[in-house]
Amino acid sequence: MGGAYTCSCSGEEFSDLKNNGEACPHRDKDAETVLDEFEDMMAGVYDSGEMVLRVKTDIEHKNPALRDWVAFRMIDTPHPREEAAEFRCWPMLDFQSGIDDHIVDITHIIRGIDLQDSAKRQRFVYEYFGWEYPEVIHWGHVNVDEYDCKMSTSTIKSLIEAGELDGWDDPRAPTLRSLRRRGIRGEAITEAMVQLGTSTSDVDLAMSSVYAANRDRIDEETDRRFLVREGNQVPLGGSPPDEATPPLHPNHEERGVREIPVGDSVLLEPDDLPEPEERIWLKGLGCFQYTRDTLQYTGEDIDVVREGDVDVIHWVPAAESVPVRMRTIDGDVTGRAEPAVADLEPDEVVQFERIGFARIDRHDEEETVVYYAHP
Repeated sequence: MGGAYTCSCSGEEFSDLKNNGEACPHRDKDAETVLDEFEDMMAGVYDSGEMVLRVKTDIEHKNPALRDWVAFRMIDTPHPREEAAEFRCWPMLDFQSGIDDHIVDITHIIRGIDLQDSAKRQRFVYEYFGWEYPEVIHWGHVNVDEYDCKMSTSTIKSLIEAGELDGWDDPRAPTLRSLRRRGIRGEAITEAMVQLGTSTSDVDLAMSSVYAANRDRIDEETDRRFLVREGNQVPLGGSPPDEATPPLHPNHEERGVREIPVGDSVLLEPDDLPEPEERIWLKGLGCFQYTRDTLQYTGEDIDVVREGDVDVIHWVPAAESVPVRMRTIDGDVTGRAEPAVADLEPDEVVQFERIGFARIDRHDEEETVVYYAHP
């Protein structure tokens, strides 16, 4: 059709011609010569940088980036996939994606504002073939808060190679694999993105909106558990019950209760340790008064909580709790959880009461590893 030509100019030579609005000396080759040389490109006759195929556009176009852009180039490095290792001639992204979009009947394209020129380049190809170009919506760069790590493929890759991140699913990495491993559902991410709308200006995605959308999806189906971080051990006195029975879910009595053995002491989070003679309510167990470094069981009923005089806190039995390592955006947190956590299946999501949602990742010999999702 005469819409492309093979070019052996060096990159510097063509750049000078392009910027001056001058035609490449190879531009007027006849179609037969171009086809022959392109077949040689496909056969791997040329070395990298020796020959390219250019799409004819407007050599005097006001945007130099659109002037006779490269559609195919030679690459000497073999493709890492065995079935493609023999090929040396490869399409550039703008040509490849434009053709793919037509083949699979794409009607709408949503792409970043930095790719505005892609649509303009691809339109030249579509015009040659008489195709209707899809409707394009350009979106500004999406900035994500909460992460210390820059949302950049090259940055994340370098941090992984340096050992500063464990992998693409490290909770400190702003990646979809990381969110999936934390137990955050794809639908929640989609909803938060859709709520941003489309704008050609840069936009900020607050992770709190992702968390809220995920919480709406998992809260009702997620059972509750206790986890105490960096706990202080406190003895019990006054003959409390031998077993605590907090509900699996406060809104679903039909699911039943957790049966937690109590023992003679419990672990409390440092901030929950009461003042002398202060009363607290251990969830699922009852009311205690902190006297002479011991939590003495008082036997009072739940009315003391309803009256607002007693704080409700979570706890775990000191003797039978299980060690947990919780991986978070801010680093690993260690603690101990109620015994049943050791029996939960990987991928199950739980809510650690007063802490937040987490996904069970695996059970190692010495500890259970969980990934923190969000409050």
